Amino acid sequence: MGQSIYMVGVLVGAIVFGSLSDRFGRRTILIWSHLQMAITGTCAAFSPNFVWYCVFRFLTGMSISGIGLDSVSLIVEWIPTRVRAITGTLTGYFYTTGQLVLAGLAYAIRDWRWLQLIVSLPFFVFFLYSWWFPESARWLVLARKPEQAVRMLKKVARINGRQEEGEKLTTESLKFSMQKEVAASESTYTAADLLRTPAVRHISFCLSLAWFSTSFSYYGLAMDLQSFGVNIYLIQVIFGAVDIPAKFIATTAMCYIGRRITLATSLLIASLAILGNIFVPKDMQILRTSLAVLGKGCLASCFTCVFLFTMELYPTVIRQSGLGLASSMARVGGIVAPIVKMTGEYVSYLPLVIYGAAPLVSGLFSCFLPETMDQPLPDTIEEVEKRKTLHKVRSNKDAHESVDIPMFKNAC
Repeated sequence: MGQSIYMVGVLVGAIVFGSLSDRFGRRTILIWSHLQMAITGTCAAFSPNFVWYCVFRFLTGMSISGIGLDSVSLIVEWIPTRVRAITGTLTGYFYTTGQLVLAGLAYAIRDWRWLQLIVSLPFFVFFLYSWWFPESARWLVLARKPEQAVRMLKKVARINGRQEEGEKLTTESLKFSMQKEVAASESTYTAADLLRTPAVRHISFCLSLAWFSTSFSYYGLAMDLQSFGVNIYLIQVIFGAVDIPAKFIATTAMCYIGRRITLATSLLIASLAILGNIFVPKDMQILRTSLAVLGKGCLASCFTCVFLFTMELYPTVIRQSGLGLASSMARVGGIVAPIVKMTGEYVSYLPLVIYGAAPLVSGLFSCFLPETMDQPLPDTIEEVEKRKTLHKVRSNKDAHESVDIPMFKNAC
């Protein structure tokens, strides 16, 4: 019950903080999310009863969505295109490290209150240093705050040892470079814009399937592994360790093959690994565990790819709302997974069939997403719609000259 309520909190947080980030900025919501995580996590450790524990875990789940969404947004909107995949994956390795550290802490600290407190206190430190983060210059421009955007660009240029280039930046040059995007941003955008136009609607549908099936199958595998009788701490270590090669392979594939093929292939292999366990006898625990771990590794690759892919497909004006929708679908998958597990009481292999079919279907639909490798970030919905009509990926570069802004290159 506590885990389900936590997942509902993550779902609500993805919806709420996704929209708030597009309205108030990535940095502001990230700072707030760190503080909320620190306070509610600490309060959960001192909960007087289970009801209050669930309340605090719900709020903790909300804050983890804000941290995840806005951290990825700032990375994607600041990092140059050529190293975006590598930087995103390196960040993901800290998540992997956290899984491994958690297993060690849980093994050493058996009292859940102390464990909860120890993993929550570092977020007070994260809250303090997150004030140092620069706000997304792209968001500042489209939020009609060009003066602040220039200050952020000059700050980043100074940090990167390009102070001379940074001093040349002016509000007028920034407005001129992004005049089309600024003009388009005069409109007010809501979550409804994720479905209003054909290209964005197509992207939202395919990405929602990918996010749902990845999370859905992941939690299905987690529950299936627990039934093997393997030590829970060892499973946590294995689940974390498999991310290391999986994310490296995913990053290499994204850089050389592309996001679309990497995502579709990872989903299809994960599907085959899960469905393969249907035909493996239950007494062959090593083989069953190996297939499940292979599936989990592929799903880790999916998460690595789909996070970056989502940020690159949605335009700046609705990027956080789009990521919020996608993340919400992932949380729905996490909530539904335990219910599907119960169908095993009627047909033993039915849960694996469903867990394996979901990534198979979404993998096929992922093949119809546009490729974003080496492409500049879109800033407006009109740019996304225009990309759909061009059909040739290489021609997008000429069609989006205003997006690949010189001052962003100079600063970064």
